[in-house]
Amino acid sequence: MARALHTSTSEPRETRATPGSPNTPDTPGALDTPGAVSSFVRFVIFGGGVGLASSTAVVLLAAFLPFALANALIAVVSTVLATELHARFTFASEQRPAGRGLLRCGLRHHLQSAGTATAAFAVTTLAVLVLHAFDSTPGLAVEQTVYLSASALAGIGRFLALRLYVFATGRKQPAPVAVALPTSPTRRDLLTTAS
Repeated sequence: MARALHTSTSEPRETRATPGSPNTPDTPGALDTPGAVSSFVRFVIFGGGVGLASSTAVVLLAAFLPFALANALIAVVSTVLATELHARFTFASEQRPAGRGLLRCGLRHHLQSAGTATAAFAVTTLAVLVLHAFDSTPGLAVEQTVYLSASALAGIGRFLALRLYVFATGRKQPAPVAVALPTSPTRRDLLTTAS
């Protein structure tokens, strides 16, 4: 009788995560976010690469259009491209969330990223317009230096906004801990052992 009571109270019972929770391996799209330093390095590589390509495209397009319009068009294209690169590589793992198709992030991410890009657009445009106010015909090297410097400052602001706000919700939550709980004897077990 004592053995029956001992057995029923010492059997551990595990609480398990429900299927589809972030810690289960079969969850499609569980994200493993890189650390701040790794994210910043990736942000510089991908964002800087898109930024350098954009600066070249702005100069080429500005030969045919006013600078502000050329900058706006390039900002839209480069923002969509950079948002996808950042969603895939800078702030998240290589796993693609289920049901997203070709794009990694949704409309919300693109709109929020576009907000940060709009601020960057304003900074770069203002910087170049101020340059033109002081020198109506600056050389290409000077214009590119001003543009890239303004882009670098705006880029730091974008990194902080993207990491702390836009892509913060996609981070992997800590996995729940499985705890072994002893089961208490049932009333039936107590009555059986008492008799």
